[in-house]
Amino acid sequence: MGRGKIEIKRIENSTNRQVTFCKRRNGLLKKAYELAVLCDAEVALIVFSTRGRLYEYANNNIRSTIERYKKASSDNANTHSVQEINAAYYQQESAKLRQQIQTIQNSNRNLMGDSLSALNVKELKQVENRLEKAISRIRSKKHELLLAEIENLHKREVELDNESIYLRTKIAEVERFQQHHHQMVSGTEMTAFEAFASRNYFAHSIMTTGSGSGADHGCSHSDPDKKMHLG
Repeated sequence: MGRGKIEIKRIENSTNRQVTFCKRRNGLLKKAYELAVLCDAEVALIVFSTRGRLYEYANNNIRSTIERYKKASSDNANTHSVQEINAAYYQQESAKLRQQIQTIQNSNRNLMGDSLSALNVKELKQVENRLEKAISRIRSKKHELLLAEIENLHKREVELDNESIYLRTKIAEVERFQQHHHQMVSGTEMTAFEAFASRNYFAHSIMTTGSGSGADHGCSHSDPDKKMHLG
C-alpha cells in the first residue's frame, strides 16, 4: 500500500513531533549534501530544534557562506531601493513637466485672446502688460531691421553711382577712341585721294602737251609764215 497523504500542520503530540523532526531533519541534511555534490552548489543549512539545539551543514565554511548571503541580500535591497527612488523621482519630474506644459498652453491661449473667461481682473492686467511688452519688443526689433535695411540700400546706392560713373567714363573713352580712329581713317583716305588726283593731273598734262606739239608741227608744215610770226 502507498504512503498516505500527511496534512501539513503542526503536530500536537510532542513525541510524534520529535520523531518527525528527527526524520525530516536527517532527510533535509541528506538533500543538502546531494545538492552540493551533484550540482557543485555552495550550500549552508542551519536548523534549530524547539529545544534550541543547532544542527547545521555546509560544503564550505559556513561563516563565509553567511557573509556572502548578507552581501547579496544587501546588494539586492540597495538595488531595489535605488530603482524605487529613481522611479519616484521620474514620476515627480514627469508630473512637474506636465504641469508646466499645461501652464504654458494656457498662457499662450490667453495671449491669443482665448480662455479669458476664467481670469480675474488682476490676471487680465498681467496678460495685458505681457502683450504690451511683447509689442514693444517687436516694434524695437522691426525698427532695428528697417534701419539696417535702409543702411544697406544707401550702400547699394553708392555702389550703383560709382558703377554708373565708371561706365560713363568707359563710354566717353570709347567714343573718343572711335572719333580719333575715324579722323585717322578720313585723313588717310583724303591723302590717297589727293595722290590719285595728282597722278591723274600729271598724266593729263603730259597728254595735253604731246598733242599740242603735234598740232604745232602740222601748222609749221601748212603755214610757215604763221610759225615764224608766233616765234
